[in-house]
Amino acid sequence: MPSLLSNRLAKRVLRPAFALVEQRMERATTALQSDLDALHHAVADLRRQSYGLGLLLDQAGRDGHRMPTETQVDTLVREVRAVTGDGGERARHDITVAYRHLVALEALGAGGLAGTVSDVCGRLATVPLLTPPNGDVLEIGTRHGLFAAALQRMLRRDGVEARLTIVDPLDGSPTREEEVRGNLALGGATGNGSADAARIARGGFGDAAVRERIGDRRYGVIVVNGDHDLTLVRELAAPGGVVVVGSDAGSRPAGLTGLGRVADSVYCRAA
Repeated sequence: MPSLLSNRLAKRVLRPAFALVEQRMERATTALQSDLDALHHAVADLRRQSYGLGLLLDQAGRDGHRMPTETQVDTLVREVRAVTGDGGERARHDITVAYRHLVALEALGAGGLAGTVSDVCGRLATVPLLTPPNGDVLEIGTRHGLFAAALQRMLRRDGVEARLTIVDPLDGSPTREEEVRGNLALGGATGNGSADAARIARGGFGDAAVRERIGDRRYGVIVVNGDHDLTLVRELAAPGGVVVVGSDAGSRPAGLTGLGRVADSVYCRAA
């Protein structure tokens, strides 16, 4: 039996249907090609944007990349609220500002800030929210000085002009005093000889002579980087002072009350 499509009469009858199908297929193919072209351009734009963001935020020269996820930020907000008692949107707002400071200071300064995005932004947002009793700030171990500069900016936003004291050997590993002072200037601290200059005590915190040099005041904020005797740290804290230590720090001495943990740091209040 001959095929229906080989019959001339059948071809004549079905020709309009074939033409309609061809037209619809051509329109569909044209639309699909247009969608594919648009997708190609969108992917190319995303690649360009991703490359530019990578140059700004990837981990080159840092402890890690500076591209948090929405989940990480939401977790950080919950942790900051739990430690500070913030019941509104202040924590989220301050974390956002802290992140901008982190990116800006690492872009402008020499070196980087130690720690993950969550830990750095957590420290910068949590300390002001805990309302330190005064503006005297002690950082034990500073690396490049950029965290102290960022904290000074965050405290200033809260109406507190920080008086910085830094304890660090600054023996060139990883950085030098001149480099630290240059970075501190990004936070508003001026150079040597000025009333608002950051005070740098070169040496180890375990050295009694160093502690004597910085023991002329009681600090509203003490940030402890590294493994140090927290009993000696407590002696320098003002009543109600905020003490920030790493999560792997040893047991807290009498006079330091734990407030909770945010990211990789533990927050305490001095009695």
